[in-house]
Amino acid sequence: MTRVNSPGENVRRFIVEQVEKHPGNIAKVAAEHFKITRQAVNKHLQRLTAEGYLTETGHTRNRSYKLAALSTWERTYQIVPGLAEDVVWTNDVSQALGQLPDNAKDIWHHGFTEMFNNAIDHSDGKSILVTVTKTAASANVIVEDDGVGIFRKIQSRLGLLDERHAILELSKGKLTTDPKNHSGEGIFFTSRMFDSFDILSGGSFFTHQHGKPQDWMLEASRERDGTTVFMSLNNHTSRTTKKVFDAYVSGDDFDFTKTVVPVNLARYGTDNLVSRSQAKRVLARVELFKTVVFDFNGVDYIGQAFSDEIFRVFANAHPDIELLALHADSEVKRMIARARSGKVMAPESGKSTIDEQTVGVGKKQEQK
Repeated sequence: MTRVNSPGENVRRFIVEQVEKHPGNIAKVAAEHFKITRQAVNKHLQRLTAEGYLTETGHTRNRSYKLAALSTWERTYQIVPGLAEDVVWTNDVSQALGQLPDNAKDIWHHGFTEMFNNAIDHSDGKSILVTVTKTAASANVIVEDDGVGIFRKIQSRLGLLDERHAILELSKGKLTTDPKNHSGEGIFFTSRMFDSFDILSGGSFFTHQHGKPQDWMLEASRERDGTTVFMSLNNHTSRTTKKVFDAYVSGDDFDFTKTVVPVNLARYGTDNLVSRSQAKRVLARVELFKTVVFDFNGVDYIGQAFSDEIFRVFANAHPDIELLALHADSEVKRMIARARSGKVMAPESGKSTIDEQTVGVGKKQEQK
């Protein structure tokens, strides 16, 4: 028999799910959502606080709420022969996470073992610190090693320009410094399974937020040794590992065939993307995929040489690769259309045959 939630349970669940977004006005938000009085919502807030699900600070109008940590666990592991991510998961981390729906537990199993194994095999460090925190709404896991730093290692091993270039390559997927033993797919897929996935290393901070259009690279406030990975997931997510894999694989062999390239990561400071060398940086290794989506979110201008290198030169040299442009504004669409046609478009015309959402390039048809 299906259990029906009472109105009060629905209100309390809403509060738990929304309080992180609205810590100072959650009572108002919940009252408007359920069309009840703020006094009624305050009773639910008081109950959640008394039961230890929320903590409160301030008084009256300055009162603020946040989720309380129901449990916190941490342990340091020495990187020695025999340390195995599956054993650590089964004996420790899975137990620390506690009861979760099967799909959420599967995501945590995949994500934790991938990141812990990366620290074992690639960090060149001596130890790994794992921290697990669980609230009524979500769980958070931190995997921190004391090694050389992931961005610095990728930059050094692959001869890249700098750590920012390493993050751009990492965001594409199929990147590894040890191709004999790793596919290079672990971080790419893991980052797309969680509500938020962050890597802090050296002077750079990489972040992927579920539902956001692209990955981001930020400058860290200070240089840090080693690598710290932060993963967060709602306890009742509807996401599954299968859904994430299916979005990027195709064919009977389940090959990883699609990538999304955050073009904005190729920019430095306020520099515009105008040169062929910048375009070649964006294009590095994309020939490994059958479908390449160039995400132009945050990019309001590209130069003729940059556009021509991607959407004419590369497209003509790789006619079997589907190139798509996403979140391109009118000016970027105009430059892409110019590169495709090989003709000069009048700046004042503003005309383009490119769809408002996605542009197909090469032998494929434009996406509607």
